[in-house]
Amino acid sequence: MNTITFTHPLAADPAMLSASGLWIPEGPGKWSRPLRFLRGDRGWVELMKLEPGVKLGWHRHTGEVHAFNLEGHRRLNTGELIGPGGYVHEPAGNVDWWEATGDSPLVVFVVVMGAVEYIGPGGVVTRRITTADREADYLRYAEASGAVLPDLRER
Repeated sequence: MNTITFTHPLAADPAMLSASGLWIPEGPGKWSRPLRFLRGDRGWVELMKLEPGVKLGWHRHTGEVHAFNLEGHRRLNTGELIGPGGYVHEPAGNVDWWEATGDSPLVVFVVVMGAVEYIGPGGVVTRRITTADREADYLRYAEASGAVLPDLRER
């Protein structure tokens, strides 16, 4: 059996999933914890946390997405319920919405390739989020909070 060990700057943080750890607010009931920004604007890796009842509206992914539920539950627009240990693959071009359900916060490990495009009425893209945008959010949070955060850019 082959074992691969991955060391990440935040891996030694015992509060990785706790409420007291690094969680960047993104709106009411939604936070992210960036883990890696991929070179060439290819995508990012993060933990995403949502309070029950928070919904991510219609959005499209320009690349693949891999999402693994660590804690809590979510309901996809198809009606499928995903609990802890549940995995969802979204192919490039997938359009969907989903929401956190249940009584406890949802924490999802997400690998996002490409960009995320939020879609409004008539199919119009109302917001586009790229790797550069996610990295800029991280740097703004560090500056505003005075925190010294690790460099998460892929080498």
